[in-house]
Amino acid sequence: MTDDLDLGMLDNTYIRIAGAVSESIVDGPGIRYTIFTQGCPFRCPGCHNPQAQPLNGGLEVKLSILYKEIKANPLIRGVTYSGGEPFIQTRPLIVLSKILRREGYNLWSYSGYTFDKLSSDFMQRELLDYLDVVVDGPFVQAKHSLDLDYRGSSNQRIIDVQKSLKEGHVILMEGFK
Repeated sequence: MTDDLDLGMLDNTYIRIAGAVSESIVDGPGIRYTIFTQGCPFRCPGCHNPQAQPLNGGLEVKLSILYKEIKANPLIRGVTYSGGEPFIQTRPLIVLSKILRREGYNLWSYSGYTFDKLSSDFMQRELLDYLDVVVDGPFVQAKHSLDLDYRGSSNQRIIDVQKSLKEGHVILMEGFK
């Protein structure tokens, strides 16, 4: 469980978000809490969340508010970071992820960056340490398909982060199309 130090970190750390969904079934398996981070450098044509692209849009919230919303719902066992681009706000997501991971939550993140790029950057690599899955790569309108699990275009990969980090190369999650 969280201790006073964790609660203090959550109360003193802010993240800029476009919004959050308290019960999502489309951002990973099961009922998940999804945080839509604000700001994205990719500006993919056909983006599903164009309102999340401006860096100064959305609103700044304390992590403690998001954490309390997650904990308030006993059905939530997974949390997904979407966007915008979550990996441009690694510091607050690392703080939240450390606590959620320790408490047994399944953690997913979407990213327009490739896994290779994420794993080669110090701060982004630290966030990967706490994630179970990354769906990587930019959304590509020409490769869009409604037949794919948890991703918008066929170039995006559903990656088993912990196995990939251990093996030193991308390992896809099994059981997804």
